[in-house]
Amino acid sequence: MKIKMIALAIIFFMAGLACGIAYYFARYGVLLTLAITFGTCFYHFGLRLVVGHSIDAIFKNKMNYDRWWFRERKFETTLYKILLVKKWKRFMPTYKSEYFDIRKHSLEEIVMATCQAEIVHEVNMVLSFVPVVFTIWFGSLAAFLITSCVAFCFDGIFVIMQRYNRPRLRRLIELKNKRKANTQTDSGAD
Repeated sequence: MKIKMIALAIIFFMAGLACGIAYYFARYGVLLTLAITFGTCFYHFGLRLVVGHSIDAIFKNKMNYDRWWFRERKFETTLYKILLVKKWKRFMPTYKSEYFDIRKHSLEEIVMATCQAEIVHEVNMVLSFVPVVFTIWFGSLAAFLITSCVAFCFDGIFVIMQRYNRPRLRRLIELKNKRKANTQTDSGAD
């Protein structure tokens, strides 16, 4: 997934640059709109790469999953049923699937990775609207706003997915800990 995101960022950069240069010489309005759209798409892909790498470098998947921010809210279970999260979540891409590999990491490490992934996507959601500021210089509010809203919703899907998975993983951890405690109690009774 990482290579695809980098490739798309490069493609959007090149397309935006080409359209921007063409607009400079031709002054054809659609070229400006295309340059803005491709440039904004480049921003969104580049942003995701930079934010993901930065948060990964800072936290290294060591988030405290007991913090209130990461706890399940009462309304979430109902919301996830309405959104049919269970049916579509398996089709979503994963940037670093090795972070969520049960063969390489404990359940606790995977839960911490879900917290970090959630934070990455939440930061991206906030920063999705930065390009709207460029309407001051370029106009084309629709191009900036549409790409920003799409990016916001895209990251929102991943936040939902992490928040859906985390309580289930936590229940598995609790079950594992209970079994371990029961095994130790049973072997201590001998």
